[in-house]
Amino acid sequence: MPEQVVAKNKKAFHNYEIIDRYEAGIVLHGSEVKAIREGKVNLLDSYARVKDDELWLNNCHISPYSHGSPLQHDPTRPRKLLLHRREINKLIGKTIKTGLTIVPLSLYFKNGKIKIEIALARGKRLYDKREKARRKTIQREIEIEMKRS
Repeated sequence: MPEQVVAKNKKAFHNYEIIDRYEAGIVLHGSEVKAIREGKVNLLDSYARVKDDELWLNNCHISPYSHGSPLQHDPTRPRKLLLHRREINKLIGKTIKTGLTIVPLSLYFKNGKIKIEIALARGKRLYDKREKARRKTIQREIEIEMKRS
């Protein structure tokens, strides 16, 4: 069964240099799962943080389920991420030693379960972003010229 991507964090590729990727499970309430099935999730400003030797996803906005009761989940509550202990220990070491960040890249269904792809990332400097945009523009102009000739 193929993966069904629900949400992507496109800004993560613009703002960060992706170093390593991990697939994690996520602990959710029932109404959150139903809202995700409707596609009401936003990963834009979210990040993961280690707290008490556990990995938590912060600022991930999952809107309330449209057909749910008035008493529903908090849209931006911290959600626990499920990884193997050795993966969490590796992430702890790399974030503390080298000052890297853990950012979510995408949220998707895999075999009926909701998974999140997280990445160990280093923030890009402004001049790195400008350089990449300049290269992209030059490449686009070269491709246009090649099509004309």
